[in-house]
Amino acid sequence: MNVEKDREEATVHTMNPVHRSGPVFYASLPCDTETPEGHETNGEEVKHRLVSILWDHLVAMDSPRWASCFSANTAAFPIQVVRDPLGKPHLLLGAQRGPAISFSEGGRRVWAALCGDDSDMGIDVAEAVEFRGDYPFHRVFNAQEFQLVLNLADGDLEKASALLWSVKEAVVKALGCAFHLVDPLQIHVDPSIGWDDGFAFPVRLSGKALARFPIGAGLSLWVRSFPLVKMWLSIAVLNRQINSAVGGRMLCACPGLAATRRMPRWQPLPDHADRLSSSRGDPE
Repeated sequence: MNVEKDREEATVHTMNPVHRSGPVFYASLPCDTETPEGHETNGEEVKHRLVSILWDHLVAMDSPRWASCFSANTAAFPIQVVRDPLGKPHLLLGAQRGPAISFSEGGRRVWAALCGDDSDMGIDVAEAVEFRGDYPFHRVFNAQEFQLVLNLADGDLEKASALLWSVKEAVVKALGCAFHLVDPLQIHVDPSIGWDDGFAFPVRLSGKALARFPIGAGLSLWVRSFPLVKMWLSIAVLNRQINSAVGGRMLCACPGLAATRRMPRWQPLPDHADRLSSSRGDPE
């Protein structure tokens, strides 16, 4: 993992995925909790700044994949962040789709990651403090995977939960559906391998998640995870062409699981979205 300071004192990190995908660049900036009246939320302003920082860093790398965009006139080809019906952010360079972008918030900071090639990607930061108290572990984590991660966290339940959650949420962000189409228990985190200053986890899908995203059949999706102060950062990378072929057609039409760290629950999508029936209901 390489580190570089940008012009606004954000630290730009470079993460190399396990498989032969392009590097992922990520950075963070502080986020104020109060927003002046009449202004967009501070978090949104910070996201715009991070997008600019990461894009300028990618330009400086002279990536051949995005070379045609580097010389483009910024006024004619403005950089925009738009979201699909399930909330997945997309970077647009004029009318052209740009590299994958993903966001997370944690530790009073906003985090953003930008992919250096055509892969899709998801980033998540989870704090250990979010898992204090009566957390429904059995509804989010499988027993075997939780024991494996608990060993990595020296028996610390909160730390292990934050690590495992960040891995699973990074995966669903890379798939482009968050927890609208995938139940957390249908994401299986296998034993990790040591990698630089963190871990690399192979991840499998099962059940309806595997049916919707068959890229998991016989293959492993890898997630890199890094320890931060009292929290974990995880990044999942997925080939965009595979993701579009198997999942892209479905991302406008399902009720979903809005999995908050305190209490996973079913939540309907906006009225304009078509609905699929579900027998799971609203778990307690």
